[in-house]
Amino acid sequence: MKTTLIRLRSLGLLGLALALPGAALAEEAAKPQLSSGDTAWMLTATALVLFMTLPGLALFYGGLVRAKNVLTILVQCFAIASFITVLWVIYGYSLAFDTAGMTAGERNLHSFIGSLQKAFFRGVTLDALTGTIPESVFATFQLTFAIITPALIVGAFAERMKFSAMLIFILTWFTLCYLPICHMAWSGAGALFFDWGVLDFAGGTVVHINAGIAGLVACLVVGKRMGYGKEPLTPHNVPMTVMGAAMLWVGWFGFNAGSALAANATAGMAMLVTQVATGTAASTWMFLEWIRSGKPTAVGIATGAVAGLVAITPASGTAGPLGALMIGVAAGAGCYFAATSLKRSLGYDDSLDVFGVHGVGGIIGALLTGVCASSALGGAGLAEGVSIPAQVFTQFKSVVITILWSGVVALLGLFLAKAIVGLRVAPEVEHSGLDLAEHGEEGYPSVRA
Repeated sequence: MKTTLIRLRSLGLLGLALALPGAALAEEAAKPQLSSGDTAWMLTATALVLFMTLPGLALFYGGLVRAKNVLTILVQCFAIASFITVLWVIYGYSLAFDTAGMTAGERNLHSFIGSLQKAFFRGVTLDALTGTIPESVFATFQLTFAIITPALIVGAFAERMKFSAMLIFILTWFTLCYLPICHMAWSGAGALFFDWGVLDFAGGTVVHINAGIAGLVACLVVGKRMGYGKEPLTPHNVPMTVMGAAMLWVGWFGFNAGSALAANATAGMAMLVTQVATGTAASTWMFLEWIRSGKPTAVGIATGAVAGLVAITPASGTAGPLGALMIGVAAGAGCYFAATSLKRSLGYDDSLDVFGVHGVGGIIGALLTGVCASSALGGAGLAEGVSIPAQVFTQFKSVVITILWSGVVALLGLFLAKAIVGLRVAPEVEHSGLDLAEHGEEGYPSVRA
């Protein structure tokens, strides 16, 4: 009996010894592994999204303003890209995405904002991974979104806000609005929008509705440009605007397809539907303008393309080609009327149609995402047991939260900037142009227009 027990123990130990390497290998296989293909694509996508702001958005906006203000727009885009990069490293990335070290009692706070455990990029090392890509690449990719979102807002108050006031406003809005909305949508389980089941693949709420509402509030608070509605305030360089829009179109493939965080089928479909929706919206805007005003303009078709890019953004990971056509038509028509008839009837001076394109386009896209994600329309399919009306209502709740949050924080940022430095440049500065007065340079020294 004793001999038998010894033999059984020996066999047990032998089995354990044989099993340990297999268990270790299984555990190792279960760990996230770096994918060179995914990493290569995400490096490319990150560069494409930065390209959207510099030079894409800078040129798109720069051509739309008057010659005496072109440098102001370019400087604002460059300054925001630089300033937000620093803030992202210090606290932005951590508050947006990190939930490490939170106790059970802090979970309610986690619904709205992250922790500061990764402030100054603590823990973002060479071997740190997010999924199958380096965390450093993920953090930089998300930084490019954090850059372009506040940069979009400056188009609403172009040609009249002080540079110092703009920086104070952007600092406040980025910290108290962009970071929480980003966290709610994209940081994972425990965050408000994520737990609701909101579908926002690449930034309908986080980027476009967020920026569009802030832009609307800003243009209302700052007031109209001198001469608005009384004299033509026409774009000074339409070719520059068209080139900027073309750069935005190309860069947006990184924006939408890159949000898959992998080189996979979702990224491929996101690229396809981005192209379809953009072409459809640009065509819709072009024909509407042609019918109503007699001529299809370059600025019109370029703006229509941007409207399509905006609207497909939240749906790009779930819609199919049919859904992209629907979103493109809705965005082209909706944004056209918002940027023309609505703005004219209400009389607000949204200089470069930030609300009309990004706010309205973002709302259209966010709501239609709940429809176009359905497999009946060729989409990726809704969650089990979720109907189209239920998903649309979920999308609607996220839209309402974003509108209210962004609007209130924008007001706070504007009042803070007004109290510290004042919001608006002096009338004589606005008349002569902001380039020389605010930055000591002129885009076209021999031209004053």
